[in-house]
Amino acid sequence: MSSSTRRRILLATAGTTGLSLALPAWARLLRTPAQALGPFFPRQLPLDSDNDLVSVAGQRGIAQGEICHLHGRVVDEAGQPVAAARVEIWQCNAFGRYHHPDDGSDRPLDANFQGYGRFTTGSDGGYRFRTIKPVAYPGRAPHVHFAVTVADRAPLVTQMYVAGALENAGDGLLRSVRQPQARAALLATFERPAAGGELLARFDIVLGAIAPAGSGKG
Repeated sequence: MSSSTRRRILLATAGTTGLSLALPAWARLLRTPAQALGPFFPRQLPLDSDNDLVSVAGQRGIAQGEICHLHGRVVDEAGQPVAAARVEIWQCNAFGRYHHPDDGSDRPLDANFQGYGRFTTGSDGGYRFRTIKPVAYPGRAPHVHFAVTVADRAPLVTQMYVAGALENAGDGLLRSVRQPQARAALLATFERPAAGGELLARFDIVLGAIAPAGSGKG
């Protein structure tokens, strides 16, 4: 797929996300549950840290794994879009290994997988990434780490899981979210378009209240 075609797909996903309507004053969306940062957040960000994780600057190949377009919107509890939110994701490669010095497993590295990406939301709160469908590794269900940072609002660190993955039942972090609705909010469905092509998945993120003045959160 050419870079211009990839760019068109990434831009097109911005208009296909949900949560498009503001809620009545009395209604509130369920806040996305926080999850552990984990040990593999990059110590040093890669030189190529855009929102296309399957194509690395200086590399000619494409990452191993099932390529997908992961998109969604960042909104507040009233359903209003949150603009200028920095959305960061990181995940293991298709073999179950992170680009991190503390991952000492013998699983292969993938020089064509960026492993980390970031995107700043626009006025619609939308974000989009081209990455791979996450895979399981020993002790963990397939997941993608998220960090969302917005000025004057408490930052959110969470994880997104694959709906229907067999490993979900045994994942301690996912099971620690006791409320069924909150746990379901961490699941994303990966689907292939009827016309074929790369997978699509949507994961909407609901942030909590604005941080109190002088809290130092941002």
